[in-house]
Amino acid sequence: MKKNHWVIRLAGLLLVSYTLLVVSVMAAGTAGSETDPLVTLSYLNDTFMTQMLGKVDEKLTARDKELLDKLNTQVQQDSRELAAQYGGSVSTGGGSGAADTFNVVTLSDGQTLYGDVGCEVMLRVGTAVCVAPSSPGFIDETTAGTLNNSGKLVQNHLYMMTIDERGVKATAATVKRLVRGGYAVLP
Repeated sequence: MKKNHWVIRLAGLLLVSYTLLVVSVMAAGTAGSETDPLVTLSYLNDTFMTQMLGKVDEKLTARDKELLDKLNTQVQQDSRELAAQYGGSVSTGGGSGAADTFNVVTLSDGQTLYGDVGCEVMLRVGTAVCVAPSSPGFIDETTAGTLNNSGKLVQNHLYMMTIDERGVKATAATVKRLVRGGYAVLP
């Protein structure tokens, strides 16, 4: 009987060991698997992605502001260089601009409006002359002709600046013109 008692103990011990081994393997095999991940999909979708997208938005907003500040600084520097080149100063309060539509620009006697390539002007009130270091000064879109340096602008004719360093100088107390495109007004 003693011999049987020993066999029963050994069998019980083996059964308990086997059970512990099976439970351990099963627990280790399912934790972190595809069916039971350590990080849940709902956590990734609801919490993690929301936080990450918020941080990305913050970084993009900060970068946009930084680039806009750099652009504004460069525009101011270029405006000062243009003013120094032509012996005047560029007014940031309405003295320069760019538009896809026509804007009314009023000049006093002696002021000059310099336009970017492609800028169009139309004299509406007063008198003005072309300012250009070489020919042609402007293209008269109304007559398909050209206007050279010191040539008088004709009212209601549309002129285009096709070369840099072209301008329109006011020769009356008040001169109004329509302008479409980039320009700067210098005294």
